Amino acid sequence: MSSGLPRTVKAVDTSELIRLDAEAIECGLNRNHGAGWLVEFADPAAVHYLWPVLVHRAGHRPESSPHWRCMLLLTVRDGQQVFSLLDVLPASFEDLPETLDAAMKTEVAHRLNCGGLPTQAQWSELNS
Repeated sequence: MSSGLPRTVKAVDTSELIRLDAEAIECGLNRNHGAGWLVEFADPAAVHYLWPVLVHRAGHRPESSPHWRCMLLLTVRDGQQVFSLLDVLPASFEDLPETLDAAMKTEVAHRLNCGGLPTQAQWSELNS
């Protein structure tokens, strides 16, 4: 397991995203969606995308430090894509398969950086 930030984007299905979110909650990591939020609002048939952007060190949680703060391109049940964040353990991210070609990784990174996406919080506020 490496603590260096990988320069890649990985695709995950909704069940895997829910598992990663539950792991973040269990480990007490800061960026998660709260128990049940993804089950209720994530599109169950969608592919979502994780892009590690920050090595986060939590001195008060040495067992889960460092971990990676990932930008998340999340598709919600109404089909809209929103921006979110998710803290992921390095081993869990490394275990995800590499399924995207370079062009798709670039496209996802561009959407996350420049896409003008609403945040998960903004979407929740408008749809609750």
